[in-house]
Amino acid sequence: MKSENTIVDFENSLGPWLGKTIKIVDYHLQEAMSENGIDLSKEQMIILKKLHDQDGLHQNDLAFLTLRDKSTLTRLLSKMEKKKYILRKQCKEDKRANNVYLTNLGKEIFIKTRPVIQQILDTMQQNISKKEKNQMIDTLKKIQFNFNSKVESI
Repeated sequence: MKSENTIVDFENSLGPWLGKTIKIVDYHLQEAMSENGIDLSKEQMIILKKLHDQDGLHQNDLAFLTLRDKSTLTRLLSKMEKKKYILRKQCKEDKRANNVYLTNLGKEIFIKTRPVIQQILDTMQQNISKKEKNQMIDTLKKIQFNFNSKVESI
């Protein structure tokens, strides 16, 4: 395959549009958090959400659920521990592993993020019909499936 002869139509492909949209959403989410006095990154917010749904998750399970490698997650959890949003306790079954728990402050911060997140979602979905939103969700699911099925076949 000769790569120099390959023509890629970036303007009419999904990749660049998805990437740019993600960057815009991330930027506005971070701005909204700052404006509301919430010291939390998007990645930390995801951890709080997962722990809110299932407190006491095993650190390895949390890495899997958040699509993070173990060392990246460890650094992220260390930052959150310093902020007193979470605490890690040694797993009783495996002394080498930790379970991760929300602290009271972590719970408060998570609750404080809800109206901010809703504001971002409202802005994002403005002028988009329910039908268009459902079509977008279906399309994104197909993209994720395409990549997941490719990984499974390796």
